[in-house]
Amino acid sequence: MTDNDLLNRYIHPLADRYASREMQRIFSPARKFGTWRRLWLALAEAQQELGLPVSHEALQQMRAHLDDLDLERSAEYERRFRHDVMAHVHLFGEVAPAARGIIHLGATSAFVGDNTDLILHREALSLVRERIVRCVTALAEFAREHRALPTVAYTHFQPAQPTTVGKRATLWIQDFLLDLEEMAFRFETLRFRGARGTTGTQASFLDLFRGNHKKVERLEELVAKKMGFGHSFGVTGQTYPRKVDQALLATLAGVASSAAKLGNDLRLLAHLREVEEPFEKEQIGSSAMPYKRNPMRAERICALSRHVITLAQDPAFTAATQWLERTLDDSANRRVSIPDAYLSMDGVLVLVENVARGLVVNPTVVRTHLEEHLPFLASEAVLMMATRKGGDRQELHERIRRHSMDASHRMKEEGTGPDLLERIAGDGAFGMSLEELQALVDPLRFVGRAPEQVDRFLAEWVEPALQQHLQLSQPSIMGDPDVRV
Repeated sequence: MTDNDLLNRYIHPLADRYASREMQRIFSPARKFGTWRRLWLALAEAQQELGLPVSHEALQQMRAHLDDLDLERSAEYERRFRHDVMAHVHLFGEVAPAARGIIHLGATSAFVGDNTDLILHREALSLVRERIVRCVTALAEFAREHRALPTVAYTHFQPAQPTTVGKRATLWIQDFLLDLEEMAFRFETLRFRGARGTTGTQASFLDLFRGNHKKVERLEELVAKKMGFGHSFGVTGQTYPRKVDQALLATLAGVASSAAKLGNDLRLLAHLREVEEPFEKEQIGSSAMPYKRNPMRAERICALSRHVITLAQDPAFTAATQWLERTLDDSANRRVSIPDAYLSMDGVLVLVENVARGLVVNPTVVRTHLEEHLPFLASEAVLMMATRKGGDRQELHERIRRHSMDASHRMKEEGTGPDLLERIAGDGAFGMSLEELQALVDPLRFVGRAPEQVDRFLAEWVEPALQQHLQLSQPSIMGDPDVRV
């Protein structure tokens, strides 16, 4: 392909900019068609084991050419036959001529197509799980480091009771742990479509085995086992239930919601200048405003997450509109929506990990914001101490209310810092010195059990979850992904 061809063809941004090579390999032609051949091999091996005339030479040739793929040749066949599966049946037969007569024996297109899709679902979901584990690991380190750094907590994005920076991070982690729990269920219940024939009745296989139902059932078990599945669906039509796609993409949408929540929080914190995503030495925030440091990675997390959430609707509509044993209006949609959902999710989680490992906390800004709001947030503690000194609670409450309103008005009108403590110290009804009041509003007095909650959460929830899922992880993504962050 020439440079001019590339300039005049649409290039998918998910492959060109966002998704890792690992995820792209899962949905590559090599993985897809290589899996088709492995399914044909598993079927032929099982048929031989059950007594059908499949030669050892046929199996040897099939094994020797599982990844010997000529996509230009398969395209020629597909133009002739207008059928992708038959194109690859003939292509496989060319390199394994001894097996030409038994490739795809008794099977329908869904045998390779649907079973491959389930295998790719499993592989892609495994990669997503690995990425979530890496994100949680990075966020846990951040939470541990800042477990006791007091900060203003917000409800309705208005100042509320203080928390700690680390405690806020545990809220992001909690969402991802819930996603891991749901994914564990998806793995546990993911089943094989199996060798079911044209409409799911296994009629063709029953005919091959001359009415021997036990051999048909055994064929199903053997092929599933060879492809790494412990169970097949109890019944199918021509395809596996399209509700499986719906459930799996809904799970991805849940992960995307978790990521987008984190991304939105980071965008708000970037505006406050309290916590910022990593920013490269020569990174440009704006073409017109050189001073800008935009949270572009968090924004990209939110943008791609929105796409994943939206894509979850596709398989829901597909599952709802399948006719009887099957209809083909699912095919074109699934070719687009399923890979796009995984590629987008992959890009999101690569970004989340990158951001989590490079988060920058500005303690001075955090402290300044806290000092601005803490005198107001501490008014109840002031009221209690003054009452213990003999003051009238109701009268003191009204005085604090008036002092608070005046101090707030002055801050808004004059742009000064809060002078609420000075006002209270100057009011003899409270009988408290400025030193006493300043000691009273120590930030750590108002974060409750936030540091201890971080410690307990990491020890009792995060570490066990990480250990459990790390044991299931593959080493494939331990290197840096080849994507732009």
